[in-house]
Amino acid sequence: MTFVICLFLVLMQFLWKHVEDMVGKGLDLKVLAEMFLYASLNLIPLALPLSILLASIMVFGNLGERLELLAIKSAGVPLLKTMKPLIVLIIFISIGAFFFQNYAMPKIQVKFYSLLISIRQKSPELDIPEGVFYKDIDNYNIFINRKNRKTGMLYDVVIYDVSKGFNSMAVIVCDSASMKISQDKLSLIFSMYHGQQFQNFQSDNIGSTNKSKDFVPYSREDFKTKQMLIPFDANFNRMEDSALEENTSSSYVSKNSAELKFSIDSMNLEMDSMNLVDRKQMKTYSYLTFRNSYESEKDSIAKLAQSAEIAPLDTILYNQTLEIQSLIMRNASIKAENNGNEYLFKSMKKVSTQKAINRHWVEWHRKFTLSFACFIFFFIGAPLGSIIRKGGLGMPIVVSVILFIIYYILDNVGYKMTRDGVWIHWVGMWFSSFILFPLGIFLTYKAMNDSVILNADAYLSFVKKIFFIRENRYYPMKEVVISPPSYHELPGKLELLNDKIDAYLNEYKSMSYMTYWFDENYDKEFVSIKNELESTLNVIANSVYPSVLKKAEEYPIITSNQRPFTPGSTGAKIFACFVPFGLVMRLVSLLFEKRLNSELMKVKELNNDLQLITERL
Repeated sequence: MTFVICLFLVLMQFLWKHVEDMVGKGLDLKVLAEMFLYASLNLIPLALPLSILLASIMVFGNLGERLELLAIKSAGVPLLKTMKPLIVLIIFISIGAFFFQNYAMPKIQVKFYSLLISIRQKSPELDIPEGVFYKDIDNYNIFINRKNRKTGMLYDVVIYDVSKGFNSMAVIVCDSASMKISQDKLSLIFSMYHGQQFQNFQSDNIGSTNKSKDFVPYSREDFKTKQMLIPFDANFNRMEDSALEENTSSSYVSKNSAELKFSIDSMNLEMDSMNLVDRKQMKTYSYLTFRNSYESEKDSIAKLAQSAEIAPLDTILYNQTLEIQSLIMRNASIKAENNGNEYLFKSMKKVSTQKAINRHWVEWHRKFTLSFACFIFFFIGAPLGSIIRKGGLGMPIVVSVILFIIYYILDNVGYKMTRDGVWIHWVGMWFSSFILFPLGIFLTYKAMNDSVILNADAYLSFVKKIFFIRENRYYPMKEVVISPPSYHELPGKLELLNDKIDAYLNEYKSMSYMTYWFDENYDKEFVSIKNELESTLNVIANSVYPSVLKKAEEYPIITSNQRPFTPGSTGAKIFACFVPFGLVMRLVSLLFEKRLNSELMKVKELNNDLQLITERL
C-alpha cells in the first residue's frame, strides 16, 4: 500500500515537472499512457526506499501504539528477534532491487528517455491567438486581429515571411483567410482572400543603377484568392532507441554493471593514450625542442656551457634589426597561439571523455546504492516506529517525509559532486549511505534499550528544569481508599525528613569546586531525601481530609542538579581537570543549587504545617 502511495507521489512530481512538454501538443492517449508507464517504472528506485521507510514506521508504530510490542518484550523476545522475519524480507527485496536496477532499468531508461525526447520535440498544436504576433512557426510571424471559432475564418491577417532570408522578406496583408493542415501533416495550407503581397526585389542590374543605397526595390501583388504552403510538421516522430544506445554521451543509461565497467575501462585507456600523445607532442614541439636535436652531443655541450660565456637572450634579440625582431616576435606569437588552440581543443576532448566516465561511474554505483538504501531505511524506520509508537498515516508520513528529504538532498549532493568530478565516484555516490547508516545503528540501539530519545515529555521535562518552570502537584480526593494514612505516625516521619534536610543543607549548602566534581555522596543524599518525600506524599494522597490534600499539593516537585557527569566518575574527573570548562559548569550549577536549597526550605515549612494538621486529626 505504501509503495503505491509513494509511487503515485513521485509520479505526480514528475508530471508537474514535465507538464509543459506534454500539454497542448495533441498527443494520443496511447502515447501519454505509455509515457506514464515508463515514468512509473523509472521512478521505482525513488519510491521503493521511501515506501519501505514509511511501511516499517507504520508497522512498528502500530505494534507500539497497541502495546503489542510491549507484550512481546515482556515475554522475553528482544526487538531484533521481532524484526528477524522482516529483515529476511528486506534482504530479498534488496536483492530483487539490484537485479531490477541491473537488468530491467537499462531497457526502461532507454524507452523512457527516447519517448520523453520525442514528446519534447513534438510541435505544439497550432492555435494562433488574437491580437498578438504568433512566432512558433519557424521563419513566419502571423498576426490575426479576430477569428471565428465556429467557421474557422481568420480576419485582418498579416504574415511576415522570412523563409528565403531577411533580404527577400515578404509581407502579406489580407482581409480574411482560412487555415488547414495537409493530409500528410507536414504543411499548413493558408487560403487568403482580398489582399496584397509585398516582397523585396533584389536585382544586380537594378542595384547598379540605384543612386541611393537606402532604397530597396520591392514587388507588389494584388490578389482576390491566394494559397500559400507553410512547412509545419504536426506528426509525432518517435525517436529510435538506438540513437540513445549508440550515443557516447548517453549510452550509459542502456548498460548493466558489466557493460558499464567495460566501457569505463575502455575510456580510461583512451584517456591514458591521449595523455601520452600530448606529453610526447609537448616534448617534441615545445620551445625546448633544440635540446632533442643535440642528443649525441649533450654532454660536450653541457661542459662547454659551464666554461663559455653566453650572452643573455634579450641582448641577442636586441642586437638584431627592428624588422628581424618583429619577425621573431610575430612567429613566436603565432606558434604560441597555434599550440594553445591545439591543446585547448584536445583538452575539450579530454573533458568530455572524463564527464562520460563520471556518468558511467554514477550509473554503475546506482545499481548497488538502491539495495543498500532499502536496507538502511528499514533499520531506520523499524526502530523509529517502536520508539515513537504512533501508527496510521499521520505521524509516520511526517517523519518519513522529513527523513527522505534529508536522504534526497544528500543523494543529490553526492551525485552532482561525482558527475562534476569534484569527489571520487565512490565517495559521492555512497555519501547519503555514509550519513544515514550510523543513524540506523543508533536508532536500533536506542530502540533495543527502550530509549526515550523521541519522547516529547522527556524533552519538555528537561526544558522545564533548564528554565526553572515549576510543576504543580494534584491530589484529588479518592472515592474509595483501601489503605488510609496512619496520622499518628506521620509527624514522626515528617520530623525525620526534616532532620535529613538539615543534615544535607549543613553539608552541601555551599560546596567547593572539588566537592562538586568528586563527592559521590552528594547525589546519593539528594536521591534519598527525594524518594522519602515522594513516598510520604504518596501515603498522604490516600487521605480523605481536604485540608491534608490541599497542603500536600503545595509541596514543590524537587528537580536535581543538571550536570554532564556523575560526581566521582571518570568523565567528571576529566571535566574538572579542564578548569575553564569545569568552572563555567560550576557557576551555572549555582543557579540550580540556589533553587534546590529554597525548595528544601519550603519542604521543611510545609512539613511543620502538616505536622500541626495531622496532630489535630
